Amino acid sequence: MSDNNILKDFLVETKPTQVIWALQDKASEDWVVLDSPSFENTDVMPLWSNSVLAQQHCIDEWSGYVPCEISLADWFEFWVEDLNEDAVIIGINWQGDDAHLEMELSEFTQALAEIESLK
Repeated sequence: MSDNNILKDFLVETKPTQVIWALQDKASEDWVVLDSPSFENTDVMPLWSNSVLAQQHCIDEWSGYVPCEISLADWFEFWVEDLNEDAVIIGINWQGDDAHLEMELSEFTQALAEIESLK
């Protein structure tokens, strides 16, 4: 699947729910952030458009993690600034080292802003 299609599918699935998914450690409440397989000296936070895709990764070294939802409102209010300060990029609908799209935080956040439902 092309990078453009990965992002498009992510946004189509996220728009009606207004929720994205990440993995959080059950005990420490830390979030999964790992070394980027594509960019040297860069951390990436994998995100998914639904809990089923996220749950598939709660194995091996992530077996102590659970999918946790992040509303788009919370993403914009709390997450963007912290991730930007840490220079973290985003892994979209992460599938591991084989198939993944990594984006700059600003590009990803702009794409989310275009589908956010303001209430």
